[in-house]
Amino acid sequence: MFDEDKGLYTIGTVAELIGEHPETLRVWEKNDLLRPNREGYQRKYSNNDVKRLKFIKHLMHEKGLNIAGVKHLTSMYSCWYKRNCKGGATQNSPVPVNESKPCWKLEGTFCLVASDKAEMCSTCDMVKKCIGCTGCK
Repeated sequence: MFDEDKGLYTIGTVAELIGEHPETLRVWEKNDLLRPNREGYQRKYSNNDVKRLKFIKHLMHEKGLNIAGVKHLTSMYSCWYKRNCKGGATQNSPVPVNESKPCWKLEGTFCLVASDKAEMCSTCDMVKKCIGCTGCK
């Protein structure tokens, strides 16, 4: 099965894909808006990273948020840094969705309503400070 969290693309490729300058992506990373994989000193962006970047760009260019606003908003997404996020669902789906929270992974969908508080663990301080580990994300 294809791993959407595997780093495949260089910063130049991703910058071209989303229409931003590579330095912009570095600034967004420095501000902890995303965490691309690293191979030595080289960033490797995954398909999910590209989706996150498109969502960040949408929030900044179309919704008018600055970096601090985007950081605040994405901190409310329990799956922002989580590996294997399943994505959202449409408004009329049989599963409950939060219609005020667009899904970052699947355009045109909304985040699912958490059925268990354990699903929201990424909002706790312990997980927020966990940088670089891959065991829990």
